[in-house]
Amino acid sequence: MGNDSVGEKEPNDHVIKIWQVDKERLTSMEENIADSPRILRRSAGKSCCCIFRVPQSLVEVNGRCYQPYVVSIGPYHHGDPRLRMIEEHKWRFLGSLLKRIESKGLKLKDLLESVHPLESKARECYSANINFSTDEFIEILVLDGCFVIELFRKFGGIIPFEADDPLLSLDLIRIENQIPFFVLECLFDLTLMPGEESGPNLSTLTFKFFNNSFYRPEEFFYKFRDLKGKHLLDLLRTSFIPEGYEEPRQSKYTNTHVIPCISKLRRAGIRLKPTGKDESFLAIRFRHRALEMPTITIDDFMSSFLLNCVAYEQCHRHCSKHMTTYATFLSCLINTAKEVQYSCDMNIIENYVGTDAEIAMFINNLGKDVSFDIEMCYLSELFNEVEHYYMNSWHVQWASFRYTYFNLAAFVLLVLTVAQTTFTILGYVRPPP
Repeated sequence: MGNDSVGEKEPNDHVIKIWQVDKERLTSMEENIADSPRILRRSAGKSCCCIFRVPQSLVEVNGRCYQPYVVSIGPYHHGDPRLRMIEEHKWRFLGSLLKRIESKGLKLKDLLESVHPLESKARECYSANINFSTDEFIEILVLDGCFVIELFRKFGGIIPFEADDPLLSLDLIRIENQIPFFVLECLFDLTLMPGEESGPNLSTLTFKFFNNSFYRPEEFFYKFRDLKGKHLLDLLRTSFIPEGYEEPRQSKYTNTHVIPCISKLRRAGIRLKPTGKDESFLAIRFRHRALEMPTITIDDFMSSFLLNCVAYEQCHRHCSKHMTTYATFLSCLINTAKEVQYSCDMNIIENYVGTDAEIAMFINNLGKDVSFDIEMCYLSELFNEVEHYYMNSWHVQWASFRYTYFNLAAFVLLVLTVAQTTFTILGYVRPPP
């Protein structure tokens, strides 16, 4: 008994002695607690923080689709050796802009001074620390911001378009490749020429630029003229959220389940019905035993746009989760190449990326390792309506019977018809003796 008691004391005494002796380690830990973050900014997690380094879990699934391939916009990838070639275009665009605004008495110094008061607010928009001095950071914002708005002006027909101007729409929607929209607005308003005040604003020019990647009718530009975003990606994302499809403020349901895959829905008598391209692809309804879905064109731009929107929503807890909900909906609906083929046949998906199997893999990765509140998502009511219908035993059993036996009967009838036709032909070719 006495020996056991001594044995229990020794480890505790040893630990106390270590912490008493190793004061340097204790001091170092206290300094780390007191230090400001070296990687994450203190603003990370606040509503103002909206430009993120994408979590490694998403990068491992989707690769480099969150990072620029041609041009860097903002501080995260500034100076990347892979992107140096396009830097010449930035300075050329800035030079042509300065030459144009000389008539207003504006110089480069005025652009820098206009952005300077926004430095602190702009830094707060980034989740990671920006290791550039004030002068360096402001130079990045002005150079990259002027490049973007000049590019939009060229595509908007406000200034002459040159044939060698780069097409960079993909890089401008990557979450790690953004600058705050208020910086763009500051530079845009400052560099407006006389007579341009009544023309298209920055939001309209943004939508017109990206209309080359996904077309939307002219009336759309007037409807969303006053729409604002945290940055370009957020502006485009917000423009796709349809009226009447807001997220509920409080849950009306409990124990909601995600939607079954297409194969199971068809066996339950639920079909897919396209509603055209005019609506946002987010506008999904369940009516008359049909999932009514607008057609979505999946190409290089749309696939990158969806992935970056989902990553943005996963990182920014203060924004809605519409794209995350849609991604989860699609990944539940479509599991196999056969289900992709059926979606294409029904004009729900237009495939401009690759094989049906590749689309199925993309859709499954799109909804992989993402989180959202299913009770509070914009499709929660639809999920519950489909589940209620799907779990109705009479519906399911009758639809499954039709799906299985009517198809079997049709197959047997086809075989018998072919056999009868074959014997009839043989009767003519080889008449009985």
